[in-house]
Amino acid sequence: MIEALLVMALGAVLLGTALGYAAVRFRVEGDPLVEKIDAILPQTQCGQCGFPGCKPYATAIAKGEAEINQCPPGGEEGIHKLADLLGREFKPLSAEHGIEKPKSVAIIDEQACIGCTLCIQACPVDAIVGAAKQMHTVVAAQCTGCELCIAPCPVDCIRMEAIQETVDTWKWKYPVIKLHQAA
Repeated sequence: MIEALLVMALGAVLLGTALGYAAVRFRVEGDPLVEKIDAILPQTQCGQCGFPGCKPYATAIAKGEAEINQCPPGGEEGIHKLADLLGREFKPLSAEHGIEKPKSVAIIDEQACIGCTLCIQACPVDAIVGAAKQMHTVVAAQCTGCELCIAPCPVDCIRMEAIQETVDTWKWKYPVIKLHQAA
């Protein structure tokens, strides 16, 4: 009985040591520049930039494969922040990728909703809840306003409503002037 426990304990120690070594030896580190760029992007996952989400767009910017002005939800403020971070020249928002709009949230007319679930499938952040042939609704706190749920709706019961500016949602607008210390 004790021999079996000792064999199991020895096996656990050896396996733990091997896993610990493998974790250190084969560690994969992400690119810190990609993480910084991704933190600036609005995380709407809308695809308006031509990439499937914000992280792939951040990776493309870091590799020099994409311009910094392809994100309509990030707007001019996001482009300024990206230009400052990367030391690039500011470029206006690319008209090819869309126009800057105020932050909004999807609203479903629950009386008209037929429960087809097409909007649920289209939502990249799972902000729409409901079941087949049942009423759907939007979890406003999770909705990024990407508008991807509007096109697949066969009865046009989804509309976008601008988020009203309150003390909680107000943000200081550009331009922000950097102060330099006098020499």
